[in-house]
Amino acid sequence: GLLGLSIVSRVDYHIWRRLAWPILVATILVLLIPILPGTHAIAPTVNGARRWVDLGIINFQPSEIARLAIIIWCAMLAAKKGAQVREFKKGVMPFLVGIGVVSLLILLEPNLSMATLVALLGLVVLFSAAAKIVHFTLLALAGLLLLFEKIQSAQYRMARLTTFLSPGEATDAAGMQIHQSLVGIGSGRLLGVGFGEGQQKLFLPYAYSDFIFSTIGEEWGFLGVVLVVLLFGIFLWLGFRIARSAPDPFGQFLAVGITAMVGITAVMHMAVSLSLMPTTGLTLPFMSYGRSSLVISLAATGILVNIGRMRGRPARETTAK
Repeated sequence: GLLGLSIVSRVDYHIWRRLAWPILVATILVLLIPILPGTHAIAPTVNGARRWVDLGIINFQPSEIARLAIIIWCAMLAAKKGAQVREFKKGVMPFLVGIGVVSLLILLEPNLSMATLVALLGLVVLFSAAAKIVHFTLLALAGLLLLFEKIQSAQYRMARLTTFLSPGEATDAAGMQIHQSLVGIGSGRLLGVGFGEGQQKLFLPYAYSDFIFSTIGEEWGFLGVVLVVLLFGIFLWLGFRIARSAPDPFGQFLAVGITAMVGITAVMHMAVSLSLMPTTGLTLPFMSYGRSSLVISLAATGILVNIGRMRGRPARETTAK
């Protein structure tokens, strides 16, 4: 991941605009692998879902790649459309088609939380391109209806929603995760129980990835939690500062999307650990165990660093490279 960050940070970010379509097409093809019949040898079922592609020497999660791919593609399209993004037919519709295809493929794995995140990131880029608020209001209502329908269609999703709405009454497996998470965070108090001394990670499923924030809260305490939040806050501040001073619209939209990718994922992860939203399977960027998530987050940060290096240069100079 660090090697990828180092290399990508030295590559002119305009190359991603030229590669936006090939990257999107390649991502769609990779996303097809887990849902096609006859591909179980390289895309096995794990915990009731097929979210991984295992090629032997490399094992990765296609949906993690999709996060960055949809941001690059939407940034390219927003820069190309310009003022047309304020029109629904010529501006918004093309975004919905691309975002919809990628999100649907992820949803079929099934992976509702990642599908929702990918759609949200695409819409954030569209919003940063000055699309009309009324369009977002209609899309938000349609999205909420679709989300609720998908939650109803799966018993485990309904169990998670019920747990969120009535945490004190949930005593089954759906409520156990949140209960153990809150116990762990509460046990940390001010200074924590000490690095490696946390006990709730022995009972909390995926304490090293989906609930790493709970482990941090228990072992590092309130001060550790504040430090983590502060670090992500600094990342967001720097990311949006880079976006504001980027030399061209594509750089601005790309920086906004990457910053939002890290920020929204982090907020959702922390909110789940604190029982502020239903349980999802999202990692905490840069901190959770997970090769695909970590590599993509660091590579995306490399792109953000390159955009920052171009600040102050005339748009003609950067696009000429």
